[in-house]
Amino acid sequence: MKRDYFEDVDVAVTVCAKDGTILDMNAKSKKTFLKPGMPEIIGNNVLDCHPEPARSLLADMLENPRTNVYTVEKEGVKKLIFQTPWYDEGEYAGFMELSMVLPEVIPNRVRK
Repeated sequence: MKRDYFEDVDVAVTVCAKDGTILDMNAKSKKTFLKPGMPEIIGNNVLDCHPEPARSLLADMLENPRTNVYTVEKEGVKKLIFQTPWYDEGEYAGFMELSMVLPEVIPNRVRK
């Protein structure tokens, strides 16, 4: 039995194929990105969900796989966005996005 470790975590996880097709969204991702009454978007292209300039950046990331990390703030809520390629048996298969709410204060621990 394969477990879905991401389904119930408090991080929005969205997985796309290398052509931009949304393959999967965990519960937090659906709650974050689907507004009430909005239809399912799995199977749609992720590029159709983003305005410029994010659309062009994502299109380029699909063609030239790389990790993109940034923070965003909306209505007083700050989030960390981590977009990274994923691989199937060593072959580039698309990218996944992890979106998590950040607390106001984050400890930074330096380890030696």
